[in-house]
Order: sequence, then structure tokens, then C-alpha cells
Amino acid sequence: MMSLGLAATDAQTAPATKRAVPAATPKASAPAPTQTQAAQPRKIIRLARHVKHERTSERGHTSERPGNDLGDRLNKNTLVIVSGGLESTDLAITHQLSTVLDDGDDLRILPMVGAGGGRNIRDVRFMKGVDLGIAPTNLLARMRDSGEIGPLDDKIVYLAKLFNEELHVVVRADSGLTSIDQLKDRTVSLGEEGSDTQLIAHDVLERLHVAAHEVNMAGTDALARLATGEIDAVALIGGKPIPAVAQRSGLRLLAVPFAKPLRDDFLPASLTSDDYPDLVEPGSRVDTVAIGTVLIAYNWAKDTEQYKKIRKFVAAFFPQIAKLQAPPHHPKWREVNLAATLPGWTRFSAAETWLAQHDSESSTAANDRQKFDQFVRARGGQNSSEEDHEKLFQEFLQWSDARARR
Repeated sequence: MMSLGLAATDAQTAPATKRAVPAATPKASAPAPTQTQAAQPRKIIRLARHVKHERTSERGHTSERPGNDLGDRLNKNTLVIVSGGLESTDLAITHQLSTVLDDGDDLRILPMVGAGGGRNIRDVRFMKGVDLGIAPTNLLARMRDSGEIGPLDDKIVYLAKLFNEELHVVVRADSGLTSIDQLKDRTVSLGEEGSDTQLIAHDVLERLHVAAHEVNMAGTDALARLATGEIDAVALIGGKPIPAVAQRSGLRLLAVPFAKPLRDDFLPASLTSDDYPDLVEPGSRVDTVAIGTVLIAYNWAKDTEQYKKIRKFVAAFFPQIAKLQAPPHHPKWREVNLAATLPGWTRFSAAETWLAQHDSESSTAANDRQKFDQFVRARGGQNSSEEDHEKLFQEFLQWSDARARR
């Protein structure tokens, strides 16, 4: 076809050089071309150019396709989990999830720094691009009861209960403050506005009838101002040990009583010298309260891509819980029991299916861990290091397997 195009070009350009022909000399001439014949060379040229353009377009499309495929795969296999602030236990946990579950382009977890508390629930409910979130169980129930962001019963589902986060009330060791009641009319930082700490600590003080003067600061900034005497106390919510607290000296933790007004929404907890060697005397403890946390998702229909993406996450996350519970991961992972339920809420369907299929296996592992922990406590070894504790547990599992094979 290209040859035809070149021939047609020659035929079209030949008449450009004209020679004079004497009028007296008669000369036979070819019949004048018809209109259809005259247009034929131009059609061939246009056709040749069209074929060349199509081939160029195909080559360009082929070169871009790998990039398009990669983009599709990344969007299909990447989950965003909104957690707490930069200093939160939630963010540390989410980062460890991303490290353990990362499978190249087939599964990626992107931790998202969030405001925590009710904002995480709102983000999961409404924000495009947020697949999962970590939220306190009591705030989840409160937002459902208040209806402030609309009905939640059929909009939010949970994948798993996670861990407890303890309320820490910190004062200077030389302050003379020895009980939470003494914070009345004192300046107390309750965390950043809208954060888990701000909502929960304010609620606790209100229920205990402690009318403190509230200020709102990030944890590290608040502790620095506490050290200089600008404020009298700092309230923090986080999984023990909180690094920002454990790494400071000259502080003391105040007890938070598990009083009757707190019992419906909080759990009893304690902070020990194992958690904070420089803040708590060896062998003693400081009582406090804690809240549960839960991993939540929007209630997507089963035929949606979002549902399939979260189902893939469940299939990767749940089998790895034992690995996450081993050092050097955050000790709060050891509190996670995948089979634990959240009364009044519906579990994500794929998570419920996975648990049903692995029920006996999960129960056996949980029973083994419980028996081992009881054994360690009976022998007085509960104060051993986490690495030694985990090493002994693995030896215990090997011994149990050997005994079962006999």
C-alpha cells in the first residue's frame, strides 16, 4: 500500500513541470481522466496516512498499558486504615499491620494519621478512600445512640475487637497531688480538641464530679508544659506503656477509681512498675480505667470492589495474629482475641465466615495461651521479659504437640 502511495505521489507531481508545445504540431493526447480517477491518488495517500496513524496509536497504547495495569492493581489491593495521632497506640498498631501484611502490589496497607475518636467513625462512614478505622467501643455506641451522623446499625460493621487503652493521669512528682479529686479547679490538659483523650477524659472527670480547668494540647507538648509548671496535670489515653510517659522522669501517676458511674462504659485496669519502672514503685500498681478499641468498616454490599478488598484483608490479617502477638511487636497485640464479640453490632460477613471456618483451631490456640499464662503466674514468672516469655510459650507449644502425637 505504501508503494501505491508513492506512485500516486509521483503521478500527482509530474504535471508541475510544463513544457511549451507548438500549436502547429498536432499531438495525440490521452483521454482526460474522469473525476473519480483524479481523486484516487488522494484517497490512497489518505488511507496510507490513516494506517500509519493507527499503527502509531497502537504502539503508544501498548507502551502505556503496563502502567495502567499497575495503577488498577494498586487501587484494587491497597487499603487505607485511619487511626489516631502521631503519638497514638492506634497508629503504631496500624503501622505494624502494614509491615507484616505487605505483599508487594497484591496487598498494601496505608496507615492514615487521623484525629481519633468520633472523627474516625465519621471518616469510615462517609469519606471516600477510607476502608477501615480504629475507634473506641464506647464512642461508637455513643454516636449510634445520639444519631449525630445518622443511623449506624446498618452502616458500620466490625472486623475484630482489638485491645484496651488505659487512661493515664500524670502529675509532677513534687506537686503534692495524690488523688484525682485534688484536680478540682486545677489546669489539666485533656488532649487535643476532638481526640479520644479529650472526649473520654472529659467524660471521666465529669462523671467523677471533678471540675478541672480544661486546656487542650497534644501529649508531648502537654508533658513539656507540665514539667515547667505551666499546667498541673495531663490526661492521656493510650495502650500501656505510652513511650512519651515512660521516657520521662520526675512524674507520678494518679489513680482513677473504678467508681460506679464509670462501670457501664469502662473497664478496670492497672499500671505497674513493669509498665513504668520510673513512675511506679516495684511490686505496686496504680489503678485506672480503660476503654476497648475495635476495627471497623463501612457495611459494603458483597458484590462491590470495596467489600472484596476488605475480604482479602481479612484473609491476610487473621492468620497472622500469632505473628503480630510475638515480640518485637507492640505488647497490646497480645490482648487481641479475634473471636471476641462486640454486643449490639454486626461483624463483617467475611470475618464471620473466616472465624466459623477456623473456630476449633482458634479455640485451641486461645486455650493453649490461657493454660500457659496460668502456668507462668503459678510459677511466679510473670515478671520475666517478653522475649523470654514468648520463647517459653513456643517451647510449651512444641511440648504440647509432641504429647498429642504420642
